[in-house]
Amino acid sequence: MSGRREEILDAALAIADERGLEAVSMRALADRVGVTPMALYRHVRDKAALLDGMVGRLLSALLPSDTEQEQTWDERLNALARTCRQVTQRHPWAAQLLFSRPAVTPDAVRAVDIIYLALIEAGVPEPEVPRLERLISTFVIGFATSEASGRFAPGDLDPRSRRGQLQDSELPGHSRLGPWLDLPVDLTAEFEADLADIRRLVLGAARREG
Repeated sequence: MSGRREEILDAALAIADERGLEAVSMRALADRVGVTPMALYRHVRDKAALLDGMVGRLLSALLPSDTEQEQTWDERLNALARTCRQVTQRHPWAAQLLFSRPAVTPDAVRAVDIIYLALIEAGVPEPEVPRLERLISTFVIGFATSEASGRFAPGDLDPRSRRGQLQDSELPGHSRLGPWLDLPVDLTAEFEADLADIRRLVLGAARREG
């Protein structure tokens, strides 16, 4: 990535951090970097390319260091997932963008390739690798999106108000699980438990090949 393009994408990220993703426009970006909008087109051809570039810039943080490249397949997957969650915690607007844009920039494609190689190393049959990559990516970005959007927030302190004001008799599943549903949620522990489940799923797919 050229230094100028990197500067432009960093400016776009800064605008989104300050005012939200909807505030990112070619004109606002041109004002931020001190050029005319036309000058930006040498580096990003249009708004769609700008958004794709922002995705790539965010996902570049997921690329492993030299040390991490020596880790086992599951350690690399876990590191990538945790970093993705950290990115969306730092940039809550990013989850929406990651879910809505394809992986087309070099860094975005490299992040997908990390998952491909980890699954191949785990012994997953190659025809199954693309499907499992989509499952893993959807889980990680979906969890991050739900967390960033407040979907996992505890809400009102009265548990019943979170259940549509319905009586327990109308919600037999909720009623049975009530003692567990009303416990505070440790999202980090839940995320780690989900990663452990994904590891078991991957190993199960690998065993089916054997």
